[in-house]
Amino acid sequence: MRPRLLLDMNLSPEWVLTLQRHGWEAVHWSDIGDPRASDRDIMDWAVANEYIVFTHDLDFGTMLALTHEVGPSVIQVRAENILPDHLAYSVIAALNQHESDLSSGALVVVDEDRSRVRVLPI
Repeated sequence: MRPRLLLDMNLSPEWVLTLQRHGWEAVHWSDIGDPRASDRDIMDWAVANEYIVFTHDLDFGTMLALTHEVGPSVIQVRAENILPDHLAYSVIAALNQHESDLSSGALVVVDEDRSRVRVLPI
């Protein structure tokens, strides 16, 4: 079974349909949790429910590095334009390329030109 994606509040809900069209199960945090929830609450929910956090927020990677946690996996986009019509190809390519790393615990950083992976713990 493919990993499931939890989209952070800083990403458009449009991503959900884009990811689903490419075979990825995805849910936006605004549909399941308090929009004012802390990053820690989102991380804890993702671990408890076996989701990967998909975000534009640097804090998730920082938390993983500072705590040396082994999850949840995080995919982080680093671009000025983070809408699906601009970045979908790069994100889907990174998800497909790093699926096994994400399943076992990783931080994947995606920009317009490439992706990088760090296996957890950092």
